Amino acid sequence: MALPLCIVGAGSIGMRHIGCAQASGAVELTAIVDPVSRCGLDLVATLDAVPQHTRAAIIATPTGDHFDTAMACLDRGWAVLVEKPLTATTDQARALCARAAALGLPLLTGHHRRCHPFVAQARKQITGLGALVAVQGIWSLRKHDTYFEAPWRRAPGAGVILTNLSHEVDLLRLLVGEITSVTAQTSNVARGLGVEDTAAITFGFANGALGTFIVSDVGTSPWAFEAATQENPAIAVQGPDPLRIIGTHGALGFPSLQVWHGTDWTAPLQCTPAPDLQHVDAIAAQMDRFAAVVRGGIDPELATGHDGLRTMQVIDAIAAAAASGQTHRIGE
Repeated sequence: MALPLCIVGAGSIGMRHIGCAQASGAVELTAIVDPVSRCGLDLVATLDAVPQHTRAAIIATPTGDHFDTAMACLDRGWAVLVEKPLTATTDQARALCARAAALGLPLLTGHHRRCHPFVAQARKQITGLGALVAVQGIWSLRKHDTYFEAPWRRAPGAGVILTNLSHEVDLLRLLVGEITSVTAQTSNVARGLGVEDTAAITFGFANGALGTFIVSDVGTSPWAFEAATQENPAIAVQGPDPLRIIGTHGALGFPSLQVWHGTDWTAPLQCTPAPDLQHVDAIAAQMDRFAAVVRGGIDPELATGHDGLRTMQVIDAIAAAAASGQTHRIGE
C-alpha cells in the first residue's frame, strides 16, 4: 500500500523529490507545501492545508527552516525525512532527534548517496584492504554565479562546508569509520561572500586512519562525487574518482570501485577492474526505502537522525577548528 506523503519545499532539490514521488508506486503524494507560487504545480501554502491522511513528510526547504518544519511535522504524528544537513546547528539536531524518539516516530536524514549500489559494494570491498590507514578526497565544482542570487545562500550556515562537505562527511563515516578529530582552514577570498568558498580539512578516525579533504564551490575541476557518478542532472561535469581509500593490503578508488592489491613495493600491484553495477536514482531509492521504514521495515544503511546529528557534530568541529587554528575533537 502506498505511503501518503507530502513534500515541503519546491525548490531545486524539492523538485527532484517531487518527480520521484510522482513516479513511485511506494508513495502517494498528498501535497506539495510551498508558500511561493510555482508555475505548473498544485501547491498548498502551509502544513495545515495538508490532507489529514498524510503519514510522512520529506522536508526540502532551505537549511534554516529544517528544524521548525521538521518539529511541526513530527508534532502532527508524521514520520520525517529531512534533506541534509539535518538542521542548521547541532543543538537543533539534538533536539529534533530527542523529539522523534519521544514520539516514537522515524526520523531520517537525506544523505541519499547511501542508496547507490556502489556504496554498499564499497563497504564490502574495503574489508579486503587490510587495516585502513588513510583516505584522500576532493570535491571541487564551480557553482554558477546565479546560484548565489538567493540571499540565504550567501548567509552564514550556507557555505560549502555545511552545504556540500556534509555529504562527504557522512560517506567518510559510513565507509572509513567514525571521525574523532579535525583540523581545518577556510577561505572566502575568491568570491568575497560572507560564507567560505574553499576549505582544507584533516580528519582523525577512531580506527587510527587519517584523512585529508579539499572542498570548494569556486574552483573548477573534474573531481567531485557528482562528476564521477553523474547522479545530479544539473551538473554536466564528468570526472575520475574523487576519493581514495588506502589500507595495509590495498587501495580502493571510489566511486569507480577499482581495487589495487599487493604485499609491498617489491612486487607489482594487482588491479581488479570496477564491477558493473546497476545505475539507480538514489533519491528515488531513498524515498522508497523511507516508505518501507515507515511501514515498519528496518534499513540499517539509511542515514538516521542520529547519523545526521553526528555529521553535524563533525561540521561544527570543522568550523571551530578553522576559527581557532587548533585540532578539535568531536563533541568538544
